[in-house]
Amino acid sequence: MSLPLTVRTIELPLRHAWTISRGTSTSKRNVLVELREGALVGRGEAAPNVRYGESAETVTEALQKLAPVLEGADLRHFRVLSERIEQALPGNHAAKAALDIALYDLAGKRLGAPLYRMLGLDAARMPLTSFSIGIDDPETLVRKVREAEPYPVLKVKLGAQSVRETFGAVRAATPKTVRVDANEAWGPEEALKHIEWLAGQGVELVEQPLPAADTEGAKWLRQRSPLPLVADEAVMMAVDVPKLAEGYHGINVKLQKCGGIREALRIIETARSCGLKVMLGCMVETSLGIAAAAHLGPLVDWLDLDGNLLISADPFRGHPVEQGYIRLGDGPGLGVEPQGSP
Repeated sequence: MSLPLTVRTIELPLRHAWTISRGTSTSKRNVLVELREGALVGRGEAAPNVRYGESAETVTEALQKLAPVLEGADLRHFRVLSERIEQALPGNHAAKAALDIALYDLAGKRLGAPLYRMLGLDAARMPLTSFSIGIDDPETLVRKVREAEPYPVLKVKLGAQSVRETFGAVRAATPKTVRVDANEAWGPEEALKHIEWLAGQGVELVEQPLPAADTEGAKWLRQRSPLPLVADEAVMMAVDVPKLAEGYHGINVKLQKCGGIREALRIIETARSCGLKVMLGCMVETSLGIAAAAHLGPLVDWLDLDGNLLISADPFRGHPVEQGYIRLGDGPGLGVEPQGSP
C-alpha cells in the first residue's frame, strides 16, 4: 500500500521582528507534509534554519527525493523505515523531521492514542516552558516583557554588543526567572565576564555562549562558570553528546536539528547516560511542530517550546499553554488539527 505524500510551503509572519546574534527576520517559511493512509492523515512540519544550511527550497527538494522510500512502506516496521530514510539522503534534518513527525502522528491515529501515551509518558510531569524575547532596544524589550505576562519563565536573547543594557532592561521590568541564550556570540573570557555578571542578576542558565566548534573553550568555561551552561548549536545528533559532557551541564534537543522524534529520544537517552540535563527547544514553528516536541516534555528538565507563540497567524489548533504549562490533550497522535476543522 502506498502512502501519498503532500508537501506545501507556508509563510508565517512573526508578531515582532525576531533578532538574535546572527540576524533579524520578520517572517518564516516552513514546509508542511501530509501522509495519507485511507481516511487517516499524519501531519508533520519542517522548520528549516539557515544556521544548518537549510531553507524551504532545500526541504522541498529533499522531500521529493525521500518520497519513494515511503511507497509501499509498512509502518509496523518503523525502525526499518527510519533507517531507509536516513540512508536515502544524508543531512537534511528538517525534511526528515517533517516525515518522522507525520509518521508518529499517523501511528497514533491508527492506535487512537496520543503520542505521549504511546511512549509511556505522564503528561502531568511537564516542566514549565519559557517564552523567548529577541534582542531589541530597551523600550521595545519592556513592552515584550509586559506582553509575556502569562509566562512565568523568560528566555532572553543576547548578542555580542550591549549585553548589560539589553538584559538590564528586561530585569528592570520583571523579577521572573530568566534564562539567557547567546547563540554563539561570545569568546571564552568574554563569556565568563558576562556570566559572572548575569549570575548576580538572578539568571537560571546560559545557552550556547561560545561558538559550537569551540569544545576546548567550553571545557575551560564550564570549570569556571557560576551558572549552568547548555549546548544548543553544538549538538545535533546523539553522537555529538558524549564529547560535550566536559564542556556543558546540559544540552538542548530540537526535533528540527536532529531529524525528528526518534533521534530526539536517542539524544535524551545518551545525555542522561553522560550525566547531562536536557532542554527541549524549537525553531519558529506552528502548533503542529511544537506539539510533536511537547509530547516528549515529561522526559526533560527544561522546556523552551514557544515557536508557535511568536507567529501572528497559526494555521493549527494545538495544545494550550496555561500558566506556563503546555496541557497535552487526549487527541490521537499529535492531537493537532487545522484551524477551522470540526
